[in-house]
Amino acid sequence: MSHYKRPVSVLVVIHTPALDVLLLERAAHPGYWQSVTGSQEGEESLLATACREVMEETGLDATAGKLSDWQQENVYEIFAEWRHRYAPGVTHNTEHVFSLEIPAIQPVKLAPGEHIAQRWLPWQEAASACFSASNRDAILALPGRQARTGSITA
Repeated sequence: MSHYKRPVSVLVVIHTPALDVLLLERAAHPGYWQSVTGSQEGEESLLATACREVMEETGLDATAGKLSDWQQENVYEIFAEWRHRYAPGVTHNTEHVFSLEIPAIQPVKLAPGEHIAQRWLPWQEAASACFSASNRDAILALPGRQARTGSITA
């Protein structure tokens, strides 16, 4: 089994029906706010990756909310400082976008060493606070997805 991370990840935007969005502050980069993210491990499905990462990073059970696979992929260049985690020559990651609607704002349990703070923000503020363009774009897409489907789950 390789000790390298797979260049396949999930982005899970956790939000309420009122579009309050949960953001987490990275421990390694104070000031970098993001949604739940994480790499696929072994042979797990993308859905399983999303559920595992939500539990690991927030303590929330994704199966208790409305988890939606957007069937959207974003390919981006891996920051140089993080490339050592991937096999030699790997420079890009494929991110799969999910959203998780939970009934109301609730406290979360942060993963020690991974995140140092959390906050719930209205979607526009959350989008502005994200350091990742793909994370920002996913948050900005929430109202349109909700309007088209009557709820986020498609």
